[in-house]
Amino acid sequence: MCMKMPQNGKTLKFIASWCLVVMGFIIPARAQDNAFVVDKIIAKVDNYIVLKSELEMAYQSFLAEGNPQSQDAKCELFNRLIINKLMVAKAEIDSVIVTDLEVDGNTEQRMAMILQNSGNSPEQLERAYGKTMEQIKVELREQIREQLLAREMTSRITKGISVTPAEIRRFFNKIPADSLPFYSSDVEVAQIVRVAKVSESQEEEARVKLNDLRERLLRGENFTELAMKNSEDPSAQYNGGEMGYVGRGAMVPEFEAQAFKLKLGEISQPFKSPFGFHIMQLIDRRGNEYNSRHILISAVPSSTDIAAAEKFLDSVRSKIITDKLKFEQVAKEISDDAATKGKGGFFSDDDGSTRISMRDIDPVVYMAIDTMKVGHISLPMRYRTDDNKEAVRILFFKTKLPPHVANLKDDWSRIQSAALAEKKDIALDKWFSKARKDVFINIDKAYDTCRLLDQ
Repeated sequence: MCMKMPQNGKTLKFIASWCLVVMGFIIPARAQDNAFVVDKIIAKVDNYIVLKSELEMAYQSFLAEGNPQSQDAKCELFNRLIINKLMVAKAEIDSVIVTDLEVDGNTEQRMAMILQNSGNSPEQLERAYGKTMEQIKVELREQIREQLLAREMTSRITKGISVTPAEIRRFFNKIPADSLPFYSSDVEVAQIVRVAKVSESQEEEARVKLNDLRERLLRGENFTELAMKNSEDPSAQYNGGEMGYVGRGAMVPEFEAQAFKLKLGEISQPFKSPFGFHIMQLIDRRGNEYNSRHILISAVPSSTDIAAAEKFLDSVRSKIITDKLKFEQVAKEISDDAATKGKGGFFSDDDGSTRISMRDIDPVVYMAIDTMKVGHISLPMRYRTDDNKEAVRILFFKTKLPPHVANLKDDWSRIQSAALAEKKDIALDKWFSKARKDVFINIDKAYDTCRLLDQ
């Protein structure tokens, strides 16, 4: 939640906070039930604007988190949107930049995510929003550029800010006892993951399919059409496999190597990358930049491959139990999950704490530990990773903390994060008071009750 703590210190959950208010990236508002959506500018900050639809979508996201309706909250969200635009305007004045490469990379990822999560085809999205995919992409790109600029400005303003143990204790002690939050059960759970290794026969199947597609391309079939029908890269549904101009270092080494080896218009032989197998056509190359299109086939592990991963982790589990090995150390050495491996396999929250509320833990993990005893290690269980790979894991249920009122002993990392957020909040408020004098700000009179500039 992107809210400051109220001045009366009502609850700790409002503290973790001075963040960018753009919650994800906002796709232009669409008409629903054929009703015409009226949008308008509700604030101007130099050459940048805040639309009514932006505020309404931010507020709906706030309510979707389970928060009650609140005009004060809506005003605070509006305030953060204005500050976001102020940061972008100041970034322009101060010559802060983000590279086109970074913006384009983020835009491509976000477009692919929108298509994947919505379950819609490009044509359905175009009809729903009344815009072409290219128009949606252009508008989204500008939003992403602004967010990256605001993030860079926030980083510069708060650089070097930290909190000492004494400051953390003072922060906690100033919260009234009757305003301390009540936390549900917290747990510490770790995992060791084994991604199913794809067998040679499965890899050969992917190569054969790509060789067949390559032959069809050489016979004159359209690359874009074949990519949209056959590629397992989600972005191919709207870009036909074309990646756009990127520089050195933007793609994985295997992909980049092909791009600088091919001649213009040439189609590569199938090659392997961490994402699967590709064929690529080089469209253009200018200096250290290139534009290419590709078709991706992700070799899928067979049931035998997955069973091999299960057998491996079953032996690891037995060895940990029999030889009394530290689960955390084994996880650091052999787990395939990069997100948890460095923490000894432990899941962590946004603050980096390995103690996670039962309400926030992954539902699949929750169901698994609900039948386990504290201190036990689960049998191997199959699951899909966040990047959609077939994998197996064992879980270690280390700790279960009963429901409790926030305290320094059990919730140190949460309180530390909140104290740091408040300190950064103060620094950003000071920056805002000074920076607002350097730009033109105009707010729609309909929002006078928010008293946004009376600070």
